[in-house]
Amino acid sequence: MAHQEHFLQGPRILPHRPAAGETVADLIDTSFQAYNAGRLHEACRLFVERMLDPVQDVTICLTMAGALTPAGLGGPIMALMERGAIDFMISTGANLYHDIHYALNFALHRGTFDLDDTVLYREGIIRIYDILFADHVLLDTDAFIRETLRRMPNRPMSSAELHYHLGQRLLEVGVRPEDSVVAQAARWGVPIYTSSPGDSSIGMNVARQTLEGGKITVDPMLDVNETTAIVHAATRNGVIILGGGSPKNFYLQTQPQLWEVLGIKKGGHDYFIQITTDTPHWGGLSGATPSEAVSWGKINPDLLRDTVVVYADVTIAFPLLAAYAISRAAPRPRRNLYVRRDELVANLRRAFTSPHEQKHTPPGTGHDSHL
Repeated sequence: MAHQEHFLQGPRILPHRPAAGETVADLIDTSFQAYNAGRLHEACRLFVERMLDPVQDVTICLTMAGALTPAGLGGPIMALMERGAIDFMISTGANLYHDIHYALNFALHRGTFDLDDTVLYREGIIRIYDILFADHVLLDTDAFIRETLRRMPNRPMSSAELHYHLGQRLLEVGVRPEDSVVAQAARWGVPIYTSSPGDSSIGMNVARQTLEGGKITVDPMLDVNETTAIVHAATRNGVIILGGGSPKNFYLQTQPQLWEVLGIKKGGHDYFIQITTDTPHWGGLSGATPSEAVSWGKINPDLLRDTVVVYADVTIAFPLLAAYAISRAAPRPRRNLYVRRDELVANLRRAFTSPHEQKHTPPGTGHDSHL
């Protein structure tokens, strides 16, 4: 009994009665006290008080897997990008492809999952669970992508450059580019990478132009070097992971790329928030838990307490997280990392080739805590 106080230092749990006019941020602070509501509260506080603290100087990545933009989650992403709260992104190509529908003012509709899909097929209706849209949305979006590809430099490039050109073209011709993550990322200099460029309709249309004699390809090695260079240059690194999948690991692997492959001491990522419905014991939680990631040198062991996994539906939890940050944190200057990619890769190359750089450091000997 002598050590009871050690375990009872947290705030008391008290029933809170929501009031008319109460803000989302106030509700999270007062009512989200335990279980995964408690984890979401922790994630909100970590995001606002640590990752968005100007003194911490954190370079923040958002990774995105699952069909999120069709459900309208581009809205909170753009709100955070505009406020300098997302510095770069790694996404599945499908999320970026479906995002383009909004810029071109193609309609996606609320529907129901309880439909006869054979009837939908005959009627030319596409279904993403309870989201419905006409098949011409795909065909017309494909036509826009191919028209944009014909205007782009006819050479290999990183996926960030490919998405930048698509975004710039949307800004030129899109009916509603203010509704598009791809368009607004191009405007604000937020590079967007995809870890599997062939696995979407964007990549499928890039493949088509190669059959027509085009030379545009997405070079994954450029993506590996650019994302690693961004992480290498940062004072501190933090990530918000929506879902999991390949985008999650593509971000986390930047630290093993530094210490394991390039022999550059960095010490692991500093801040980690993941929203997922998966669990580690089935072997499908991509990249696993933050504590497991420590063993790979992906997460700074000194800052493991600054990691939160929220086991919840992303479409519910992420808008709440974004609303909390918009209410509680001041905007930060946007870093405009897109235009700095060549500079950052050059710095990484110099660090890799420098005889004075500390080399081949095992993950357990990372840098000291920044706190």
